[in-house]
Amino acid sequence: MSASAGPVLLTPGPLTTSDRVKAVMLRDWGSRDPAFTRLAGEVLERVRDLAGGRPEDHVCVPVQGSGTFAVEAMLGSLLRPDERLLLLVNGAYGRRMAEICRRLGRPFEVVEVAETQAHDPAALAGRLAADPGIAAVAIVHCETTSGLVNPLEEIAAVARAAGRRLLVDAMSSFGALAVDVSGWGISALAASSNKCLQGVPGLAFVVCRSDELAARAGVSPSLALDLEDQARALAGDGQWRFTPPTHVVAALHEALQELAEEGGPAARLNRYTANRDTLIAGMARLGFVPALDPALQAPVIVSFLEPREAWYEFSTFYDALEARGFAIYAGKMKALGTFRVGTIGAIDSLVIERFLASVQAVVTDLKQKLIR
Repeated sequence: MSASAGPVLLTPGPLTTSDRVKAVMLRDWGSRDPAFTRLAGEVLERVRDLAGGRPEDHVCVPVQGSGTFAVEAMLGSLLRPDERLLLLVNGAYGRRMAEICRRLGRPFEVVEVAETQAHDPAALAGRLAADPGIAAVAIVHCETTSGLVNPLEEIAAVARAAGRRLLVDAMSSFGALAVDVSGWGISALAASSNKCLQGVPGLAFVVCRSDELAARAGVSPSLALDLEDQARALAGDGQWRFTPPTHVVAALHEALQELAEEGGPAARLNRYTANRDTLIAGMARLGFVPALDPALQAPVIVSFLEPREAWYEFSTFYDALEARGFAIYAGKMKALGTFRVGTIGAIDSLVIERFLASVQAVVTDLKQKLIR
């Protein structure tokens, strides 16, 4: 885990990284240095393989920037202006995809359910059967708004059976939750370096079918976010079209090595699940209630209902926890007042136990101040 100074980030990314991931960023890299070109190439191959991509069918295309840059690049590069998209929304990041499509001028429709409800594969099957004009479907695998996980494998099976392409925002799930772009028939998947892969912010990527990307050359309305142009440049001489975030790439290379040493995504999922279960049980003992049904709760981030008690005010609660070495997240759900606690990063259940002790101390202190 990490012994570095600063608060433990119980957030969905940026998150707490290991000391060895931080340490590799102390070296400078020339962006056109052959050693860096080899390093970056290894990163892209490993990410493709983690997604279940095959070298002959899939390509991992890097995007400089946050995860949203990759999502916008995916939607802009893999949807022609005449291809209508069906967006399955149950949180802020699904709504963000709708806003991206609106600004890009891509036709889309939205099926939105409550932020506490997962999308129903049977309902999707009915919608696709009733509307042959839908060319593709998009969904967020794990909605960081709440911590809800959508049934991606089942959704993918429905889209595949209906002959529709599926585009996935796997930002906060990739590297821990199961995904198989080949086996599940996913056309494209967007993710980033700074969540379950446990790297640092600044690099995102799209793993997609090479043939579908090549068939949409010139489709992107953006220069910087043109995935086909970026992929073609990298295939030519291994060079990025614009300056790559060299230190971030090096950190991700190290983080991917850590992931392999841990035992891969399945082992990381087990650790994150233990973190989540320890967190929920401990917070329940302190009177905090999760916002989601346990069956829908991903081991990534947990939304807790805000206490309706006089002692509680989020910024005061946040500051008191930060003073004790822990940073949490404000809530993002529309219909419910919540705060969020992440369970991913270079942390384990012992860190969560320390956090729970801090929460108990903070709550006690805030209640005593109210009495005074």
